Amino acid sequence: MRKMPLHKREITTSRLVLGCMGFGGGWDHNSITKEDNLIAEKAVDAALSSGITMFDHADIYKMGKAETIFGGILKSRPELRENIVIQSKCGIRFPEGNLPHRFDFSKSHILSSVDGILKRLNTEYIDILLLHRPDPLVEPEEVAEAFDALKASGKVKNFGVSNMSAAQIKLLSAYCSDPLIVNQLELSLKRIDWLEQGVLVNQKAGTDINFADGIIEHCRLEDIQIQAWAPLAYGMYSGREMENVSETDLQTKDLVQKMANEKGTSTEAIVLGWLMRHPALIQPVIGSTNPERIKNCQDSVRQSEMMTREEWYSLYTASRGKKMP
Repeated sequence: MRKMPLHKREITTSRLVLGCMGFGGGWDHNSITKEDNLIAEKAVDAALSSGITMFDHADIYKMGKAETIFGGILKSRPELRENIVIQSKCGIRFPEGNLPHRFDFSKSHILSSVDGILKRLNTEYIDILLLHRPDPLVEPEEVAEAFDALKASGKVKNFGVSNMSAAQIKLLSAYCSDPLIVNQLELSLKRIDWLEQGVLVNQKAGTDINFADGIIEHCRLEDIQIQAWAPLAYGMYSGREMENVSETDLQTKDLVQKMANEKGTSTEAIVLGWLMRHPALIQPVIGSTNPERIKNCQDSVRQSEMMTREEWYSLYTASRGKKMP
């Protein structure tokens, strides 16, 4: 069986990642409540009991409260740190006074961001640092200097990116001493432009696809782990009530439910299994804090291994809302 890039590097054995953006209550600077802590603790326990040992953060999540809550969990369970993998992201800066919302890959910001991440997480190091969104003003030399300093100090073990094209990854990689080992992208049964971009080569319909060419292929060639954020399409096919749902979405949801019933599994496992069936060995980042939903994802690994080509294409075709070209 082929191994995920992160498995090859012996960084994690976790096929799924728990995204921690939902920890911490609101997107504000209000104090963390007992309820906020309880929600996070239950989510972490559900993840661990489901075999998930990798956790995804960002310095901006809930204005830093998500990392602070997780840091509290680590403080109360110090033995947990060496048995899990933590990644976090930096590079997004919210408006401050007269300063605008902006992206910042300057050396000084990366270094100060990591110091803040470590303090909030109550840990001496993180396993992977991702640059959150492309900064048009990026100076790759500065990024390389920051990464070298963080690696030398032991504060960060590995580096990656999020929401970046193949060309952007190549630019940074040309300057960085360490390989970029992760690219986190929005991919799901609903968000299928990453597939359409390849299928519709040399067709007029492909001119309307807005997905940078060659990302998936470049990551596969370079053993860069593709991680999927919002892999459950915000619950569209697994029970969440949503407004303005199209007929195509309803039909896809019905097919997902039918497959789940036939296979005796959850709708979450089917949706994630479809994504994980792709030969890029995509690693979904589950963004839920609901223990039941987290546990429902556990069977996705098995479903991905069992899913036939015909079942995979049936779901893909349903999501497209039209036959294959």
